[in-house]
Amino acid sequence: MGAGGAVSQRAQEARRQERLLREQWQAARRQALRWDTVGEGERRVLAQLLVLTARGWRLLVDRQWSGTRTADADMLLVGPGGVFVIHVTAGGGSGDGPEDWPGDGRATGLLAATKAAERAVASLGMSPVAVQPLMVFAGQRRDANLGRIRLLGEHEIGPVLLSQRHRLRVESVRAIADHLERVLPDHAGAAVDLQTTTAPAPASAPAPATATESEGHRPGPSDGLFDLEGLRDAALKGAMQAPIEQWMTFLHPDQVALVRRNWSGPARISGPAGTGKTVVALHRAAHLARRTTGRILYVTFANNLPRVQSTFLRTMAPAVADRVDFRSLHSWAQEFLQERGIPVRLHGDKAETAFSLAWKNVGRASRLAELDPAPTYWHEEIDYVIKGRGLTRFEEYATLPRRRRKASLHRAHRQSVWELYEAYEALRAERGVHDFNDVLSLALAEASRRREQPPYAAVIVDEVQDLTLVGVRLLHALVGDAPNGLLLVGDGQQTVYPGGFRLTDAGIDIRGDRGQVLRTNYRNSKQILDAALTVVADDAFEDLDGERTPGRRDVDLTYHDGDVVRVTGPTVEAHDRQLLDALRALPEGALADTALLCPSMRAIGHYQRLLTQAGLAVCQLEHYDGRAVDAVKLGTYRRAKGLEFKNVFLPQHDAVFANGTPAEAAGGTRGGTRGGTETPQTVREREELRRSQLFVAMTRARDLLWLGSVTTGRGSGQDAL
Repeated sequence: MGAGGAVSQRAQEARRQERLLREQWQAARRQALRWDTVGEGERRVLAQLLVLTARGWRLLVDRQWSGTRTADADMLLVGPGGVFVIHVTAGGGSGDGPEDWPGDGRATGLLAATKAAERAVASLGMSPVAVQPLMVFAGQRRDANLGRIRLLGEHEIGPVLLSQRHRLRVESVRAIADHLERVLPDHAGAAVDLQTTTAPAPASAPAPATATESEGHRPGPSDGLFDLEGLRDAALKGAMQAPIEQWMTFLHPDQVALVRRNWSGPARISGPAGTGKTVVALHRAAHLARRTTGRILYVTFANNLPRVQSTFLRTMAPAVADRVDFRSLHSWAQEFLQERGIPVRLHGDKAETAFSLAWKNVGRASRLAELDPAPTYWHEEIDYVIKGRGLTRFEEYATLPRRRRKASLHRAHRQSVWELYEAYEALRAERGVHDFNDVLSLALAEASRRREQPPYAAVIVDEVQDLTLVGVRLLHALVGDAPNGLLLVGDGQQTVYPGGFRLTDAGIDIRGDRGQVLRTNYRNSKQILDAALTVVADDAFEDLDGERTPGRRDVDLTYHDGDVVRVTGPTVEAHDRQLLDALRALPEGALADTALLCPSMRAIGHYQRLLTQAGLAVCQLEHYDGRAVDAVKLGTYRRAKGLEFKNVFLPQHDAVFANGTPAEAAGGTRGGTRGGTETPQTVREREELRRSQLFVAMTRARDLLWLGSVTTGRGSGQDAL
């Protein structure tokens, strides 16, 4: 269709909407006139809401509503935009001055009614983000917020409601309204009747005058009081919106209970991949933002996740999105230190050079090289065990349980590690630079030193298992053990970084019901989950609570449509041709929800070139912000943490393992030998970590998991990327 045709079609639709709205307004005004004991302004507001009932919304009016302002909620409105708890008040002022703001009593009563509505719909799985209190001022123009309550004028209420993003389908609107009418019997249904001029009044409404008598004594409908143009434009905009993801409105009732729970101190939500931990955390952030006056900090380790999660929250709860700060831990810590006037000289390259020199001068000729000649393992030991746990004395390190580290280090080995650490620190200080661990240690010292009013009402930590102990201590220091202050979300099985700790090491005590485990997988089909669990089936892991958990955990499944496709090519070139064929075979528009994940940056570069040369659009995961873009999302396994896609492609997924399948590669016979020789403990640890990373990548898939392999050179790793 040409541009002119599109304009003409929109104009025709606008005229049709205006004609329908005018008819609906006339009928709604006649209906509203029957509420004899309310003022003219309240009747005009009621008429606008009745107009919505002719467009598929459901209106429940308080049986005692008479304009006396004694009702906590005059009306409940259910529509595509959610559930709205409404109090109408007579206007009179300009709406601009403090004298025109509602009294505390009315606001408190409206919030109490809103909580009652939330409780009522929670059993249906509706999240609190879909329930909103509105205070409407007859005779005024206004659009502001009073805490959680949105304040709207008479002219704004209709357009605002019609322009809400669509959360609910038609059948959901009916079911929720019927449920509310049953559990809240003080409210009865009211609707505009377009067929007659004298539709029956609600059961408790005052006996009305006839339509003729009413019209003779009251002014007829006035387009000056009824914003027809605003309603028409809002209706057009709403008609063009597609329903948003169901998880933004509906959760399992058990998840809703966690979102609304009043925790007496720090709490933790854990559970296997796909059980909705991040979804619950986002809804919890919105819930807390509506119920507190302070800001909410939502933290992850990866720096790409905050952008995605911020987009999701703005979509599902735009009214409170500005009160939640989504940050990566290190970026937040740097800003925190700068605000406190503490200089930060973070320079990753210079810090890396300092370690390389320390290894050359101290480590390479030490007994550490006998255990593992590669410096990477010992760099990780310093990053995640010594500095990551905030150790400052050798005696602390000498007896420390090195959680999730496989290599057995005797005291002499630990002494060599400590000497390497001291050499690194001296060279780093000589260059006058900090590393990433230093940033967190400085921030922790500052947060602990200045015990002032907490900067945040609550802190939510997603993928907590990826943080270091110092990072968790820092976030705990911001809110302490305050009720509802700290929520930790994550799963030890999905760890993609070495090292570990227990929450008790951070002084965090999760008692009783403050530790909750989700057990229902909402993302993966049995085929996809079985394929992923095969990778880690024999890798028991220790979670943050110290409990040893088997690699294969039982979960309840709700999704059954996913498929696993395995493709093997004799060469990388043949494998890549099959990959491109599979991507091109996807339905139109499917690339917007497709990811291609790789274990290394080298592989990322290879597939970036391959897809670009093939004419396929690519969006790097590090730049992805959660908004739909018709391009393949390309990133590492680590970057995919916390995300999900309909289609996930894992080319050469088993190339990072030395022999056979990932399960076979983990030490040959799982007895710690490969080909009759003992597998170095550090190698076994790296392979287990790689299996965990692959498991994370595989469980990102919802509908399709594509697993590519190359037969040539698998044993030698020649073709591995």
